[in-house]
Amino acid sequence: MEINLLILFLALLADRTFGDPDGLWRKIPHPVVLFGKAIELADKQLNKASDSDDERRRDGFLAMLGLLVLAAFIGFLVHLALQTIQPFGGLIEALIVAVFLAQKSLGEHVERVAIALREEGIVGARRAVSMIVGRDPEVLDDAAVSRAAIESLAENTSDGIIAPAFWYALLGLPGLFAYKMLNTADSMIGHLNDRYRDFGRFAAKFDDVANWIPARLTGLLISAAAWVVHGHDAALRSFNVMMRDARLHRSPNAGWPEAAMAGAIEVALAGPRVYGGVIANEPMLNGAGRRDAGAENIEDALNIFSVTTGIFTAAILALFLLGLFL
Repeated sequence: MEINLLILFLALLADRTFGDPDGLWRKIPHPVVLFGKAIELADKQLNKASDSDDERRRDGFLAMLGLLVLAAFIGFLVHLALQTIQPFGGLIEALIVAVFLAQKSLGEHVERVAIALREEGIVGARRAVSMIVGRDPEVLDDAAVSRAAIESLAENTSDGIIAPAFWYALLGLPGLFAYKMLNTADSMIGHLNDRYRDFGRFAAKFDDVANWIPARLTGLLISAAAWVVHGHDAALRSFNVMMRDARLHRSPNAGWPEAAMAGAIEVALAGPRVYGGVIANEPMLNGAGRRDAGAENIEDALNIFSVTTGIFTAAILALFLLGLFL
């Protein structure tokens, strides 16, 4: 496991510094795009409207199981191949892991929302936030755009960075590939609509299980980052809001990093929102916090995010060094 921690540390540094090579992905498909195509194929072949609910649940379970085994097996083969070209194999593996992380790209996408609010107004901000959230942007005002960007930043700190890093540290490339396949499947078929309520049931449930530890770890890291950025009181407030409000969120996991972030920057998050023309009435996280959020709050959240990932990276290095002496 020690070598995984070293490779993960290098991957986190590479992703934080360089981010995604967009030019490369314009020439060849990103691995997650390939995962998505595999999920689309399974959906097309196995998710039949003529099947009963039980049959669709069964086929969804078998499809998800097959996709996870396939992803893990590919990860195992890639790792095995890299073992034959050491020491370069470890460096290549670090670059592969970095491809599945999202520190720089997530920060840049959220930062664009703040810049758009300042320079282009609500029209540009809605366009920028539509790239990172699924809710209807046309019904969002400045405050709602800001809250949506902050919520996306907090949730994706877990889904896009901490969770894939956690599963790589634990299970290597097989764990990382399987997690990204699962997380992609949840975003594509883990919906409570007529088509996916049964077929995507297990994708959603498995994703909840896979993110249970990373989401709570992310919340703790955000509270620690609040201490670094704003001091003891902010850290305590972040932790208390997380412990009090996280379970109010409709997701069993997203509420932990979102509530921690809400407390850290003293902004109320979540609450009623519109998806596909349907209003989802949900309680506020940190309801006593500021509701008229703006670009300055997004920037504050980005500072917390940067320190959060920095603390996590330092912790990975510390665990690696600790392992050398145990």
